[in-house]
Amino acid sequence: MTGDPKRFRYQRLAQEIEQKILDRTYRPGDKLPSVRMLGSRLNLSTFTVYQAYLELEAIGLVEVRSKSGYYVAPISLRDIRIPAFDRIFHPPREIKLSAMINSVMAAINNPDLLPLASTTIDVELLPYRQLARILKNLSHAEIKSMLSYSLSEGDLELRRHLALWYLGFLEGISPDDIIITNGCMEAITLSLLAVVRAGDTIAIESPTNFSFLQLLKELGILVVEVPTDPLSGVDIDELRKVVENNRIRALLLMPNFHNPLGAVMPDEKKKNLVYLANSHDIPIIEDDISGELFFEGKRPLPLKAFDRKDLVLTCSSFSKTLAPGLRIGWIIPGKRLKEKLQSLKAGTTVSTSTLNQHLLARFLSGGAYERHLRSLRKSLKKQVIRTALALQKYLPPDIRIAVPRGGSLLWVQLDARADSETIYQEALERGVSIIPGVVCSNSGQYRNCIQVSCGSPFTREIEKGIEVLGAVIRETSSNGQIVE
Repeated sequence: MTGDPKRFRYQRLAQEIEQKILDRTYRPGDKLPSVRMLGSRLNLSTFTVYQAYLELEAIGLVEVRSKSGYYVAPISLRDIRIPAFDRIFHPPREIKLSAMINSVMAAINNPDLLPLASTTIDVELLPYRQLARILKNLSHAEIKSMLSYSLSEGDLELRRHLALWYLGFLEGISPDDIIITNGCMEAITLSLLAVVRAGDTIAIESPTNFSFLQLLKELGILVVEVPTDPLSGVDIDELRKVVENNRIRALLLMPNFHNPLGAVMPDEKKKNLVYLANSHDIPIIEDDISGELFFEGKRPLPLKAFDRKDLVLTCSSFSKTLAPGLRIGWIIPGKRLKEKLQSLKAGTTVSTSTLNQHLLARFLSGGAYERHLRSLRKSLKKQVIRTALALQKYLPPDIRIAVPRGGSLLWVQLDARADSETIYQEALERGVSIIPGVVCSNSGQYRNCIQVSCGSPFTREIEKGIEVLGAVIRETSSNGQIVE
């Protein structure tokens, strides 16, 4: 049996069986070998096989039947179709936000609603106990030192640990190459301010993170939307046409576990994308906030790994992995734009919370972050798979779902008659929050799409909420018109 030697044997076995389920070597409803039989065949203990089966049961791929054994779940991820979009070209245009954007934001933050719209990770999956211990052990002298402003570029110790974190997949990064920010959105905001002005045009993915649209509107920036594949990211051929036919000042992209599609751009495609931008001297602002949330294999490389002209500004934060409320992010701008970014940071928010930076630097110093990430990735994978299977079970049979290989979001494409705004309003009245696809576009696209979050543990309450969502979709679509 092959696999990652760092994993326990039961995890490697579970991964091998999972792959055979996903590629339909084992088909829905098939009975799996008994624990004793499989253990004997592979020379493994029955406990190891039993743990592997429990692992697969936890993510919804296997079910146990009393006095009969373990079976492949009757609903298969393999049967889920991938969303398919028309390639629609739109010229540069001002941002016109959906009228319901404020309602969506309020719903995301409403604790009384089932959180299928929230893009943050449930606090139960975050290391609050370890962080509490660090705070408890701070001395009076340490607290006193944190009452002053930090350097505008951020706490040196935190930047040192971040530089070490990039070892192995982003070459030549030192503490001096990193600027600490108030979350990833400030990193993106400062990056935009460094390379574009009001009235300039940038290229963005379509669909995109609706928070980007809010930001770009406030900055007075025009956008060209570029079609984006649910599996491999932005369409390079279409982007090339956009760059060659428009005065594009920057690209704003999310190549790793894209929000909302979950796409990961293959390395060769990343290389071609950066080459295209470098050839036209166009800066790329990459949002790499979810890069650490891969489910299997290695961390996907950021675009900056392929940059040869110092034109990629990598933005990230701990908001999706560790502590969104601490608002700690960073930019790796490269030497070409570093001075400009430092000046913008000093001239806008001055600095970032000294205490919060110190807290996370301490957390990173003990090796706890990697352990936490391993646990978090495992939990998110379970939640994504179980949520996708529940959507397939309770929503109409003609749905298409982009099931990612990391992150915490699912993009669902419904029948052409479905109207995500109506579905959103009706679901809201029944206590379920989702994100209507129409808010993820500046051109009114994706009216028949919704975004569903998997950031909370999958519970019977979540499953019931998805069942309610399925009923809403059927009711609102039965008399609907075809959505253009």
